Amino acid sequence: MFASTVRGLLVRGMLAGLIAGLFAFAVAYVVGEPPVDGSIAVEEAQAAQEAHAGHGAAAAEEEEEAVSRPVQSTAGLATAVLVYGVALGGIASLAFSFALGRVGRFSPRATAALTAGAAFILVYLIPFLKYPATPPAVGNPDTIGKRTTLFFLMILLSVLLGIAAVIAGRRLAPRLGNWNATLAAGAGFIAVTAVAFVFLPANDDAVKAGFPAALLWEFRLASVAIQAVLWAVFGVVFGVLAQRLLAPRPSTAGTETGQAVPAAG
Repeated sequence: MFASTVRGLLVRGMLAGLIAGLFAFAVAYVVGEPPVDGSIAVEEAQAAQEAHAGHGAAAAEEEEEAVSRPVQSTAGLATAVLVYGVALGGIASLAFSFALGRVGRFSPRATAALTAGAAFILVYLIPFLKYPATPPAVGNPDTIGKRTTLFFLMILLSVLLGIAAVIAGRRLAPRLGNWNATLAAGAGFIAVTAVAFVFLPANDDAVKAGFPAALLWEFRLASVAIQAVLWAVFGVVFGVLAQRLLAPRPSTAGTETGQAVPAAG
């Protein structure tokens, strides 16, 4: 019974992730693509200047696109966002299965909203604050491996600290009460995260010098908007699906029949 319930939640989580991915794709196409196009234009202008100076002929040949930009911004973007949404939806549904009933007496819908909110904060927002997103082709290509490793390390650390905060809050609740325990655990989480921000290395070469600050700011706001829409839609859709699976409405057939019999008599 438990396995079938988890399987049902996993399927619904992936479906909710697919739906959320559709909304996120719409935001990414409308809001995210203009700054990407702008950053590519900046990069091409810089490459043209280098080529004019006699230093960029070989580099221009190496940077020829295997996939055209129109395909990247439509079919490529849609595929990436939808696959991302389905994958994260499945993972979030498993996290929901673990959290349901363990973080408080919340309904499935409320637990889904809490799970989506926690995922947005832990998986995206906190790592973003330390290593914010940058447009393509604006960073040092020689350090992309290092920057990717640091970003995923920050995600892992953020998730582990979030789990530790939940465990600490539950253990402190009998002595401090739920509200005070939540505040204490949250304060501890913020303090340890701040220490991690200080000691983890920074991405000093993530953005080339001279890149337009307004364009960079626009891209980062679009990145936050895409993730916020993805997790908000997932929380709403998955909450409805999980509520129907775990707490279905009682059938009214018997009631209606019971009312009809006396009337006929």
